[in-house]
Amino acid sequence: MNVASVGRPVGCLKAALRRTRFQRSFQRNSSSAASVRPQFQDKFNNAFSAEQRADVAKVNKFQIYPRVPSIRSTHPDPMPALLEKQIAKLDPTGARTRLFSKEHADSAKVGDVLMVTTKGGEPFSGAFLQIRRRGQDTAIQLRGQMMKVGVEMWFKVYSPTVTGIDIIWRRPKRARRARLTYMRKPKHDMGSVDQLVFAWKKERYTLRSRAKQTGQTGKQAGKKNVRLLGQQKK
Repeated sequence: MNVASVGRPVGCLKAALRRTRFQRSFQRNSSSAASVRPQFQDKFNNAFSAEQRADVAKVNKFQIYPRVPSIRSTHPDPMPALLEKQIAKLDPTGARTRLFSKEHADSAKVGDVLMVTTKGGEPFSGAFLQIRRRGQDTAIQLRGQMMKVGVEMWFKVYSPTVTGIDIIWRRPKRARRARLTYMRKPKHDMGSVDQLVFAWKKERYTLRSRAKQTGQTGKQAGKKNVRLLGQQKK
């Protein structure tokens, strides 16, 4: 004999009776609530004094302004705009941004030799090991040599104390890694870069001297032309 087939109608009957009882109790509560509510309302009103009720009436007369819309509705993520403003303030010309930009062709690459000039202290030159991109806190790590001892230093790209960053020497081939930490080993250590810095300064000095000479010759030629014109007028 199947017990489930016999017990199922009885269970449905019990559920129907339970629902009818619940509906009757709900109707009784709703009908009695109308008669009981005024009594509680009087007790509630008597709980406050006349001054308190007058204060409540004054507050109800105040004009309620709508809520100010959140900035997230117009700017879901305001941090990129804030970072751009800070970078524009620290780097008005955009030279530092172009120097370490991924899209710029002439930007500094990992493996190049850079020289950083600061306000207080001598310039530091070394191999460009890695870059840490953190918006206005972007920093570069250089590895140089002082007193025949390897030295690594971090420099903030947009720091006001950094007055200049120059590319001394470019790596012939592109490095296959983003971080050249293997250059710390004696086998791959670049060593001192003083010779590269000296050659770069010498080349820069010759270019400046040539530019000055061409500028002076141009000025002298201009003065001669002015003299000739003056003589012709006379």
